[in-house]
Amino acid sequence: MVDGGNGSSSGLKKVRLKAPVQVEDLRDLEVGNVVYLDGVLYTGREGLYNKLLVEKATPPVPLPSISNVNFHCSPAATVHDDGSYEMGAVTATASFRFSKYLTEWFEMSECKMIIGKGGMSEEDYKNHFVPNNAVYLTTVGYGTGALLGRGIKHVDVHWLDELGIAQAMWVLTVENFGPFLVDGDLRGNSLFEQQNRIVNERVEEAYAGLKPPALKRYGETTSRDDEVV
Repeated sequence: MVDGGNGSSSGLKKVRLKAPVQVEDLRDLEVGNVVYLDGVLYTGREGLYNKLLVEKATPPVPLPSISNVNFHCSPAATVHDDGSYEMGAVTATASFRFSKYLTEWFEMSECKMIIGKGGMSEEDYKNHFVPNNAVYLTTVGYGTGALLGRGIKHVDVHWLDELGIAQAMWVLTVENFGPFLVDGDLRGNSLFEQQNRIVNERVEEAYAGLKPPALKRYGETTSRDDEVV
């Protein structure tokens, strides 16, 4: 692990990790840390999960020995006439819908890091990630696909014809690949859930002093118990 220290402007701790990642390095990560990756990782989402876990297909590569970093994403990939591939951009996809695969996925892949968008639930972190010494990283906002693409140095792919560009398993060699934020650490903490609780504690203040609803008869309300929109 290479610790880049605290950024002078943001105060965020920046960390650079080598993939496959080591559990001893993951222990130092805290929610909110900024992570960059070097090494090898692979993409995989429902198409790959169904292929391996439902259809019970043999993995095209020995996953644990290739990498232990799984990226939930949709790549912008080009297949050249000479058979080579280029990935100019890659955009994370929401991870919450893959929760149902986690038990079998961790057992089969020996994955230690999942990257995606939007995080997963604290229940998933505590029930699946913590027992498997795994962490979750989230992309930083929208519009970073091309930025991430700059960190991709080599591309290989498996099951492209069968699963398509978005669902195929892309094996990526990366350098200074990021930035990502730690949302789920080895202790099961969730950055998003922590911030949600802070926001929710003060939501009532946003309603304080509001005038009576002008369209009350049509359902407008200042009560959080009544509000549906």
